[in-house]
Amino acid sequence: MASKKYLTKKDKLNSLSLNNSRYWKTPKGKLMLTYNNMSRRVKGVQKNKSYIYKGLELLSRDVFYKWALESIGFEVLYNDWVNSNYNNKLSPSIDRIDSSKGYIIGNIRFVTHSENSRLGAISRWNNVKMDL
Repeated sequence: MASKKYLTKKDKLNSLSLNNSRYWKTPKGKLMLTYNNMSRRVKGVQKNKSYIYKGLELLSRDVFYKWALESIGFEVLYNDWVNSNYNNKLSPSIDRIDSSKGYIIGNIRFVTHSENSRLGAISRWNNVKMDL
């Protein structure tokens, strides 16, 4: 009789983590993570910089997925990210064109994570200069 191998809690968590990390690297997984982050910002759940995002308009999940999956920008950036072996700097990221508006069609676009960080730094610098 073959012996059963029992998984420890640590083994189960490692397996779950590995499966989740694979899912987040699929197009739908990446979009799910992106939408969840947008939603958390707008709802004020993410305390970091919640004053910037809280209360802004947010398109529905279904509309976002449809828009993103039909977007050439997402497809190109996603493929570049995969081909880079998931280099975080090349990860597709949502940029709000006008930061005073929410996550709505016409005000969002895909850029790389690196480009979005650069644009955010420029925006913060311009706000500091206006305060001076």
